[in-house]
Amino acid sequence: MKTTATVELVFIPDPGMSHLVSTVEMAKQLVSRDHRLSITVLIMKRPFDKSKASSSTQSLLLTAAEDRLEFVYLPLDEAAAAELQSKSPENFMFEFIKMNKQNVRDHVRTMVSTGSTKIAGFVVDIFCTPMMDVAAEFGVPSYAFFTSNATVLGVMFHLETLSPEEYNDLTKLNDSDTELEVELPGFVNPVPVKVLPAPFVDKKFGSRFMSIAKRLRETKGIMVNTFEELESSAVRFLAENDKVPPVYPVGPLIHLVNNKNEEEEEAMEIMKWLDNQPPSSVVFLCFGTMGSFEGDQLKEIAQALERSGHRFLWSVRRTPQMGKIELPGEYEDLTQVLPEGFLERTMKIGKVIGWAPQVAILSHKAVGGFVSHCGWNSMLESLWCGVPMATWPMYAEQQMNAFKLVRELGLAVEIKLDYKKDFGSDTTKVTLVTAEEIDIGIRKLMEGGNACGEEIKRRVKEMSKMSKVVMVEGGSSYNSIGLLIEDFMNNIHTHSMSG
Repeated sequence: MKTTATVELVFIPDPGMSHLVSTVEMAKQLVSRDHRLSITVLIMKRPFDKSKASSSTQSLLLTAAEDRLEFVYLPLDEAAAAELQSKSPENFMFEFIKMNKQNVRDHVRTMVSTGSTKIAGFVVDIFCTPMMDVAAEFGVPSYAFFTSNATVLGVMFHLETLSPEEYNDLTKLNDSDTELEVELPGFVNPVPVKVLPAPFVDKKFGSRFMSIAKRLRETKGIMVNTFEELESSAVRFLAENDKVPPVYPVGPLIHLVNNKNEEEEEAMEIMKWLDNQPPSSVVFLCFGTMGSFEGDQLKEIAQALERSGHRFLWSVRRTPQMGKIELPGEYEDLTQVLPEGFLERTMKIGKVIGWAPQVAILSHKAVGGFVSHCGWNSMLESLWCGVPMATWPMYAEQQMNAFKLVRELGLAVEIKLDYKKDFGSDTTKVTLVTAEEIDIGIRKLMEGGNACGEEIKRRVKEMSKMSKVVMVEGGSSYNSIGLLIEDFMNNIHTHSMSG
């Protein structure tokens, strides 16, 4: 029951954990800033959401729900979703969003007929732009919430303006081993073609993302989970581009509260192990909700950890079957995939785990470095906690994130910048990262007396302080959220005047 609010927002996030977490934090920021606002978050439940990450999502929503923040699960037609999944697994998520348009329409119609609040706008994830059609039917504007960063958003808009010939040339280069570099907005240095976000320049799916960019231009504003001080050149490019809607840097949006999942026995065991390690001595390896490796690559990582001699906490996930839409799971027996005797030989300095309570781990004083897949949420969490990173990107825009972090911002060391292992792809075509490469990266990250490493640690500490300053009164993101709220309120005023 929403007691005091007079203005309603309808949030429609992508149901994936990495998108949902920051969307929920955005909603919490808005309702805490203005008592006139209430928010309904409409959640599409996917048929394959049965993993530990999914139960963590449930816990996140239970923790966040309050008087003016409501979460509604839309009904799932399991038979239709299963048919869609088997017919076209590659197109499943795009078609699944469209399949939910009627569910959104029905729920909003109920809200309008029974509620006393006025809807000021829809806030849609970039993968949910088809829902902008539903917003238009109700005569309300759409805003976008971009869960990645301003640099990626700027590149997306830039690519969409290329001629068909220029764009086709890029897609051809994407399939090659070219060393060619291109000039891109938001970057000081030329950018290697091989770190461009694969989905943007993919022959099969690139056109979809360019269509999304077109739809984003139709929105009344775009919220981005970043802050000006971290991405000044990209934010400036977007602000000065008159063909782009107003862009609001509103981050870093990070879920810092422990969920019920994180009180489980295994999480407590992880934290207890960390409590017994010296400060800044542990390297944490974790590759995101969808990151996983097979036997050969796991053996190379294990050899590198053993060779480096550093204390480690390593999250190991089982890869889903090729072509099957599901999230990585847990290995039943790690001895089957790790080198013989590895667990016994490293038991005094290391711990191998499955699912990881990432923010809790990064916040722990024992953690001194983070080997990461460079998902944007993970990068923001690591910066917030002041933990330097070593880059090992895998899919989506992570290669560009890694390049930005290492070459542009000097906030990380490199294990790899251009490694690619797309979710559900053929793992036989993925290049092995050697134990030597991993060992070198870990040593650069963890060992003192290294001018490059010390400078990175200093920069990370500075950015950590800044990431907190921007979110409090007078900070750049705080002010940006204030301007956004003004715009929501103006929508209601304008609607009342025209009505």
